[in-house]
Amino acid sequence: MSSPALQNTLALAGRLLLAWLFLPAGIGKLLGGYSGTVSYIASKGLPMPEAGAALAIAVEVLGGIALVLGWGTRGASLALALFTLVAGVIFHNWWAMPAEAQMLQKIIFNEHIAIVGGLLVLAAFGPGGYSVEGRRPVRS
Repeated sequence: MSSPALQNTLALAGRLLLAWLFLPAGIGKLLGGYSGTVSYIASKGLPMPEAGAALAIAVEVLGGIALVLGWGTRGASLALALFTLVAGVIFHNWWAMPAEAQMLQKIIFNEHIAIVGGLLVLAAFGPGGYSVEGRRPVRS
């Protein structure tokens, strides 16, 4: 499992699978779900829901593109990890919900935490050789 080609292939697959989550979500918010996103943010009592929706779109789309390309990967991974953690705590706070809603929200919250873990690993080890960054030396 230590061959560079296999490691680079797995890193590329991991980046693409993580981007699969963020890029369509951001594009969907941008192309048709913006008002629903604003309403959902407002329903949680957060200030400036329009700005929050715009920020979510920017993080998801730009972060997703960065993951696909393997460019600015560490920064994008950290930004997406923070975004995902905050979204999990605010929007899937199962501990503050009625008992009948807790199971599904706990599953979604735990998925958010697992995604954060994957993003932190990507931030720690970088995008691999099959990336824009892999074509040039990366400074530590």
